[in-house]
Amino acid sequence: MKRTSVLALAATAAVGAAGLAAGVVAGRRWRAAEDPCEGHVLDPERAETFKVERPDGAVLDGVVVGPDSGPLVVLSHCWTGSRVTWEAVAARLVAEGARVVLYDQRGHGASTAGPEAPAVERLGEDLVAVLETVDARDAVLVGHSMGGMAVLAVAVGRPDVVAERVRALVLVGTAAGGVAAFPFGGPTRFATGSPIVERLVAGPAGLALVRGGVGRAPRRAHLVATRDAFLSLPSDVRLQFLTALQAMDLRAGLASITVPTTVVVGSRDILTPPRLARAIASAVPDARLVVVPGAGHMLPYEEPDQLAELILSAIRNGGAP
Repeated sequence: MKRTSVLALAATAAVGAAGLAAGVVAGRRWRAAEDPCEGHVLDPERAETFKVERPDGAVLDGVVVGPDSGPLVVLSHCWTGSRVTWEAVAARLVAEGARVVLYDQRGHGASTAGPEAPAVERLGEDLVAVLETVDARDAVLVGHSMGGMAVLAVAVGRPDVVAERVRALVLVGTAAGGVAAFPFGGPTRFATGSPIVERLVAGPAGLALVRGGVGRAPRRAHLVATRDAFLSLPSDVRLQFLTALQAMDLRAGLASITVPTTVVVGSRDILTPPRLARAIASAVPDARLVVVPGAGHMLPYEEPDQLAELILSAIRNGGAP
């Protein structure tokens, strides 16, 4: 076995033991914390469903909710997530009169993956197909983590689509490149595809092992959702998508983005840390940077009220405060 794999296994075992101990100590506090997502759900009876068949055979599954005449918001979710990740934010937007499009990215949720290895550019083309299917006009595109990368792929690679269909961008806990430069990138890839790690995450230490995805005030429901989302993808599919994210580099095209852009990041995000958000905001002309104190990576769970307000601001005036 390679030395890096041995080190990764040792680190995984140590993290698992530490995570189990931390989970026992913190479990009561996680359960007691108020959940801002609770009670904010979408009515499935009021949702319009759609499917998008892609040229490579992938089929995207999505829904549209909200009044026909409302301003349009398109929400794109994170790696290992699904459109459910955005539900608390979407419910708030619909309550304010917005029409919201949610879809499962290829290989996630109810969408199929297609035969080819994933790439961020392909995720961008999937998003274009969703916009065309719902005939989006003057839409605010919102992406979290991998979803933000898909939005950036459209903004950089398809300016024609942006000019025709997009009003503004809101990029949440994401990056335009440099993901592979994270410390321990190799062990992270190993752990993502490791059946040993999968068993640990599925076991008693699982919530503690995903604790790093959220910020200062974890809620048990958020940890459960994050854990379950991680486990929802087969390990090889998780690894393929992570490899695609680490290979992505859209930074050279950021200066060409012409629509109002808001970049949001939690101050305690360790997955796509604030430096990556600052890099996007400094490269996109006139972009607004919002750092949420104490929040982590899973902002759609942690701060749905603030995200909804930032999206509504983008609807009203392109995101200016």
